[in-house]
Amino acid sequence: MGGRRQRWREPCPLPDVPLLRAAGRILSAEVEYHVNPVQVDHVWIRIDAGLEVLVAVNTLSRRNLVAGFDPRIRVGALREYWDDLPPAGFEPCERFDYEEVEAAHNVFFEHFEQGALEEYLLGLAGDAVFLEVWGKPYRQKHDGIHQIHSRRRSCAVAEDVVGRDGGLKFYFEAGRVSVLLLLKFCGQP
Repeated sequence: MGGRRQRWREPCPLPDVPLLRAAGRILSAEVEYHVNPVQVDHVWIRIDAGLEVLVAVNTLSRRNLVAGFDPRIRVGALREYWDDLPPAGFEPCERFDYEEVEAAHNVFFEHFEQGALEEYLLGLAGDAVFLEVWGKPYRQKHDGIHQIHSRRRSCAVAEDVVGRDGGLKFYFEAGRVSVLLLLKFCGQP
């Protein structure tokens, strides 16, 4: 896994829905490549969800940075055990809400500098056997899933989207452990 210069090859035909759940075996993970290093603010994880899906995970908030706020991402990790992997594939999802997860579990959020978050995500992707992800499909230079973070109002974004948060759940063979990651920006509750 790794390599900073691989490029996305073919677009994937994901449905145009507000929230999508995708799951599959991890194919690769790398820090986003851009000619201008200042534009790099994602880790890209490719999974096999019946077709190759690009998962774009923010490692910095450029909107907060430009607006003069803290650009770091806060990460909460929830460790659980699993017996069976969820089904691979992708499907529209009605709801994924951090508030509901946090009401059921004590989740501690830690600030990550961009480089440390890149390393953390690459390490998880390198050790995991499977990834489940919730987010918004997008169609740009490469199609995939993004908005893998809280969608609530933040320091630099006034829009308040409820019930359509994004998250990552890494599944590890050792100990049959999974780690659900919740990501938040400056000013999000």
